Amino acid sequence: MSRKGSTGGRKKELGRRTRETEIVVKLDLDGSGTYKCDIPDEFLRHMVETLARYSGADIEIAAKGDIAHHLIEDVAIALGKTFREALGETTVQRIGSAVVPMDDALVQVSVDLIDRPFVHIEVPNLMYEHFLRSFAMELKATVHTVVLRGKDEHHIVEATFKALGLALKEAMARSGKTMSTKSKVEWRKA
Repeated sequence: MSRKGSTGGRKKELGRRTRETEIVVKLDLDGSGTYKCDIPDEFLRHMVETLARYSGADIEIAAKGDIAHHLIEDVAIALGKTFREALGETTVQRIGSAVVPMDDALVQVSVDLIDRPFVHIEVPNLMYEHFLRSFAMELKATVHTVVLRGKDEHHIVEATFKALGLALKEAMARSGKTMSTKSKVEWRKA
């Protein structure tokens, strides 16, 4: 995938407001994994912080919403879109994969930062399956998660976010060449 162009920082700030939620995201893909998360849902906050730490991206987010479902979904949408826009036209490695153990859980996540979004998610929590699907669709990426083993739901979800972060870090790494046999895809008006 060709994302050639800017050699500067890959940063983006994006706000999203609906009748149900209000979210502001500041993202630096070339950061050090720092985070500042003002999210009322404690587990969601923990997962966003985990994503920041393991992806190496600096994430600052303020989010509020009426119910957990809307908040989780809209944070995922806002994060996915912000990651996508921060990538810009930088040429990146494109593909990344990671396997993460966490106590009883062992999870694999593979990503392809390509304009063909596809998602296969295995997590034992419907809300976090929805989060990962919404995030991937806004990122316009292919994302596969596989639970290799595990029983504790918290451990499986957290290992998934850690593996996602590591896979994204690998996929978002700058590359000196276009990682596709199709070369650069160009969009133009018909």
